[in-house]
Amino acid sequence: MYFIPVYILVLFTTIIIDYFLGISIDQAIKPQRKVFLILSIVSNLSILAFFKYFNFLNENLGLLFHGSGYSGLLPYLNIALPIGLSFHTFQAISYTTDIYRGEQKAERHFGIYALYIMFFPQLVAGPIERAHHMLHQFREKHEFDSTRIVYGLQLIFWGLYKKVVVADTIAIYVNSIYNNYTHNKGLTLIVATYAFAFQIYCDFSGYSDIAVGTSKVLGFDLTQNFNLPYFSKSITEFWRRWHISFSTWLRDYLYIPLGGNRSGKIKMHRNLMITMLLGGLWHGASWNFVIWGFLNGIYLSIEKVLASLGLKNVLAKPLKVFITFNLICFAWIFFRAETFHQAITIIRNIFTYVGFFNIRMQDTEIFVSMLLKVFLLLLVEFFLLRKYTLNFQNTKRPLVYSLAFNAGLILLIVLFGIKQGTQFIYFQF
Repeated sequence: MYFIPVYILVLFTTIIIDYFLGISIDQAIKPQRKVFLILSIVSNLSILAFFKYFNFLNENLGLLFHGSGYSGLLPYLNIALPIGLSFHTFQAISYTTDIYRGEQKAERHFGIYALYIMFFPQLVAGPIERAHHMLHQFREKHEFDSTRIVYGLQLIFWGLYKKVVVADTIAIYVNSIYNNYTHNKGLTLIVATYAFAFQIYCDFSGYSDIAVGTSKVLGFDLTQNFNLPYFSKSITEFWRRWHISFSTWLRDYLYIPLGGNRSGKIKMHRNLMITMLLGGLWHGASWNFVIWGFLNGIYLSIEKVLASLGLKNVLAKPLKVFITFNLICFAWIFFRAETFHQAITIIRNIFTYVGFFNIRMQDTEIFVSMLLKVFLLLLVEFFLLRKYTLNFQNTKRPLVYSLAFNAGLILLIVLFGIKQGTQFIYFQF
């Protein structure tokens, strides 16, 4: 509403439609239940498609029929994407689908259902919450709990550190390289691509930590959205650790309904590819995102083949982590590049001048700062978060540990945070 006040009507429209359709599904007999579910899915996806994909579809139809003089069915629409539309659309679809499956009762209290869709910590960039996990929490009484509040603050400060100290520092370096991709080659682009992998991780997981921490302070539990994804030993494991609420949504509401791995190997690979292609397209109206999804689908399919051949455990764990990380980083090129031509040029320049590395004098300070901040992040994740959580009280440590950790993070944020940082990357999705 702050940016475009009328856009609140988009949110209210989806809330009202799915509130009444959810009750209708709950009360109807089986044939009608399916009709109401389809109405819910179509209405939600139609709103999403209009704001997010209308111009993309119109532009590509124009290119497809360019030779026949066709220039597009309708004129280009100068519309902004409502913040958080993709996230609360998927949340609404999961709600009505779970009612149809008999896994969730329809919420009769309009205010509680509206709060489920509009819950502010996770509205704009997730986690994508399921009704069975959230609705009952809005009916419960939440007592003051100092332990919970301290833990929530730790998550908030840790998320802020990842965002304003690490991600926003990396953004300065990555932007300087990728925005001048024709003049950079070899190792310069490789380092920038590795850096972007940590930028998007710290940016998005940082937001998730802040959302979960804010909810924790208020007395609510949100789903864990990241679990040290770059320590994964396979692409399959990576997707169990990265944007967990989204990957499980794709699994439960797309991959399994398509047939999953129940209908033979060929259809299993088909289902994987469809799921990852649509998962890529969900991120944005661009062929780059589709290619990014395609690459991840190929990775997953190859892993399935290797597992069926008994080659799953041939390599040592550190080597598996190294290979997985590099495959993910290669796919990130298409995610970060603004055009397909830019992505291809970057890949060509990487492999043509593989040994070339250049850093401009004005970038040296940012480069060194970026390395130190990422190093500190990895130290905390490797030596602390692999075995424990940030909830030090669960490890029977005195409260002073939590207070010292929070104080240290606040000091790092104040001293080394980028004050003119960028918005969260996933706000655009």
